Amino acid sequence: MKTLKIDKFIFISIIIFYVISILSIKSASMYLSSSLGNLVLKQSIWYLIGVLLIFIILKLNNNFFYNYAFHIYIINCLLLLGLLFFAPSINGSKCWYNLFGFSFQPSEFMKISLILVYSRILGDFNKKKKINFKVEISLLIKIFFILLIPSILTFLEPDTGAIIIYLIITLFCLFISKIRIRWFIILFGMILLFLVLFFYFYFFQQDLFISLLGNDFFYRMDRIINWKNGSGIQLENSMAAISASGMLGFGFNSTPIYFPEAGTDFIFGVFASNYGFLGSSLLIIFFILFNIYLINLCNKKISYMDKTFIIGLVGIIFYQQVQNISMTIGLLPITGITLPFISYGGSSLLSYMILIGIVLNITKEKMRS
Repeated sequence: MKTLKIDKFIFISIIIFYVISILSIKSASMYLSSSLGNLVLKQSIWYLIGVLLIFIILKLNNNFFYNYAFHIYIINCLLLLGLLFFAPSINGSKCWYNLFGFSFQPSEFMKISLILVYSRILGDFNKKKKINFKVEISLLIKIFFILLIPSILTFLEPDTGAIIIYLIITLFCLFISKIRIRWFIILFGMILLFLVLFFYFYFFQQDLFISLLGNDFFYRMDRIINWKNGSGIQLENSMAAISASGMLGFGFNSTPIYFPEAGTDFIFGVFASNYGFLGSSLLIIFFILFNIYLINLCNKKISYMDKTFIIGLVGIIFYQQVQNISMTIGLLPITGITLPFISYGGSSLLSYMILIGIVLNITKEKMRS
């Protein structure tokens, strides 16, 4: 029998993530409604399913995922479209399907689709010997429409945080391509122009802004832009718990104060209050080491498709880590972004476990060579 080769650092990292997640969710459970059930057990089941998915992926060749990247993308777009017609409205959003008591969020799996499609397209592009203006503009138009379709569908749910993640994936994947630097200058210039126009209409032409994008989007933007003025109990209590935790924290299962979404969006607040400055610092250092390890895989002799895939994954992990931790301590607006591998949530966790499974396939092929 062939020995299944698994990157030990990544595998051990997943175990560490699991332990941190379970300890944090257990501590958060003291303030969560009993109607949510045993979240520790549920998260353990999601991790188990994720590990099983990893082993299934390890039995496959990554060419399978690259070859069917567009099929997977189309399926996910259809799932996003279906939300608008069939998903229940929860707090004004239609982001989840409810299946047999379990919630399923397609936008989490769109991350996988985008990274796979970009890996396929940019991998083929980077292998071209002659790259000219026509080839580059054709590529950028293709990527624009690939990004635009799920972004519009996700905007209609609405889920602004997921759209930002789609954009982060796109930018990180383009960074590793052979596209000339002038296109990035043009791109950032267009983004800057868009932001200037956007905020001009938001601040000085509010009636026109509302007529074009609707009241709901206006108030969503208002909550984000004025987050410091209307932070509410969630941020205030999270910051109070973290600031009072000292060097070593209050200890396991001793979160001192209630704040909403403690098991999901504000899971870092729970961990920081339990284990203090020292524990939080060690967790952040571990995140950094994990990210650096993934980035260093790109220095090995792997294909352009594999490099693009890894960079796309690093981009969203890094963004979600920075956004989640920063919003918990009041440095960035609250956007509903979870902490990868740590926050409770089946869709988010399974999407990342699938992505890690594909990365393990890349390292497996490297170990064989």
